[in-house]
Amino acid sequence: MSADATSNELLELLRETREYSRYLGELGAETVEPAITTEATSPVPDTHATTRPLQPNAKPVEIVRPAAVAASDPTRQDSLFEDLAQPKTSLSQLQTKESLEDIWRDLGDCTRCGLCEGRTQVVNTHGNHKARLMFVGEAPGADEDAQGKPFVGRAGQLLTKIIEAIGFKREDVLIGNVNRCRPPGNRQPTLEEAAICRPFLFREIAAVQPDVIVVMGNTALRNLLEVREGITRVRGQFQDFRGIKVMPTFHPAYLLRDPSKKRETWEDLKKVRDYLDTTPSARLDS
Repeated sequence: MSADATSNELLELLRETREYSRYLGELGAETVEPAITTEATSPVPDTHATTRPLQPNAKPVEIVRPAAVAASDPTRQDSLFEDLAQPKTSLSQLQTKESLEDIWRDLGDCTRCGLCEGRTQVVNTHGNHKARLMFVGEAPGADEDAQGKPFVGRAGQLLTKIIEAIGFKREDVLIGNVNRCRPPGNRQPTLEEAAICRPFLFREIAAVQPDVIVVMGNTALRNLLEVREGITRVRGQFQDFRGIKVMPTFHPAYLLRDPSKKRETWEDLKKVRDYLDTTPSARLDS
């Protein structure tokens, strides 16, 4: 093989490796185990090997490129989050006998991830336990961490005005976050931190069965829905979470930084208001 051919092949392999790394990154994968084979490649053991010894019944791990996945199983749909890659569940199937208090007792003084080390307290979802409308954000900030309630700082005050503008009072709705502990410096929760915390949000949704959920910002959007697009591309369009209407829109904290986006947010929330005004409640106990 000529030097040019070898160089081109290496460049192509590098390109494919980078492409697949980006793909895994979008899925949240941080490490990938190497492929293992149970067939001996040499009768003489390598005394300098640093790999882990092969376990007796170990199964080989096959690393497959995205194109190969689609070719081998055309019905497969890759998910951002494994625990969401399940058959679609209707609102009626979400019914649970759990109350919010049951879920919060189970959550307890949570130490499931490292965010517990810097928080003051767990900030649970707050509001009407039979709300038709629920708002979901990213994580508590400093004010929320101090008071133990979601959206009570400057962004929360703006959210209250938004809620009132569409004809509700704050006590009429339910307000929560994907994460319940304040990340250091108000940074975005990591994929692992969100994955540990969001099952409690899903259980709350099942317990309350709201008719509409407003997800505010990219973190809430991507943790509730199986989408890779950002909030700018999907805002204003009703989505579906297991039979529940979901409206993505900008986070109030973003609106404080860029007030020009308030008009678009208002258009999104008017759609929510009109839907609730014209559609009977889907709650099973209504």
